[in-house]
Amino acid sequence: MKYFLRIAAVTTFLAVAVYGMQAQKKGAKPAPSKSSNPQYIISASQNGKSLGDITIELFPDAAPKHCANFDSLVSIGFYDHTAFHRVIPGFMIQGGDPNSRGGNPDTWGYGDPSLKRVPAEFSKTLSHTRGIISAARSNDPNSATSQFFICVADPTFLDGQYSIFGKVLSGMEVADKIAAAPRGANDRPNDKIEMIVKRVTLAGAKSKQPVNTKNPAKKK
Repeated sequence: MKYFLRIAAVTTFLAVAVYGMQAQKKGAKPAPSKSSNPQYIISASQNGKSLGDITIELFPDAAPKHCANFDSLVSIGFYDHTAFHRVIPGFMIQGGDPNSRGGNPDTWGYGDPSLKRVPAEFSKTLSHTRGIISAARSNDPNSATSQFFICVADPTFLDGQYSIFGKVLSGMEVADKIAAAPRGANDRPNDKIEMIVKRVTLAGAKSKQPVNTKNPAKKK
């Protein structure tokens, strides 16, 4: 089953409207964090050329299961060479599907059915605003696995439907660049944009999220 953001015609219209209202904020960056929450660097590249780095912070207090899942996947190099396979200017960029490492691009976004499913952790206090990271899923609210999306505008209509588990600390200009990439069918970039994700070790800081070195892709 394909993992996606459910975008009907009216939702697409809302996303475009949001983009118009947020265009003046395009260069804005979320405020730096001084917390001890786990941080990661997403390095993006296209055709062998670096597009830059996106530094993110997770919210283990708000979505502990999603953060644990993401950290476990990063620890085994799961996201490396997967793609941002769906990009929509004024809305979001989505990636993290293992199918996108290679093979038929038409399968990108469908995910691996053997991956661990993460139950929904909808927040009552966090909102889908520019720089927020949230979990992609199918029609089942409890179907999130590895795929995630980064908001490049303020699609607050997603609140209460998708699990927010982090935010961008720096590098939103890179996310904007990815969102603006020429694209074709299914909003897939014409040229693959791939990522490498590494965990940042913070000197003197202890993460609230332990690293799980087991491969969550295998069901027990």
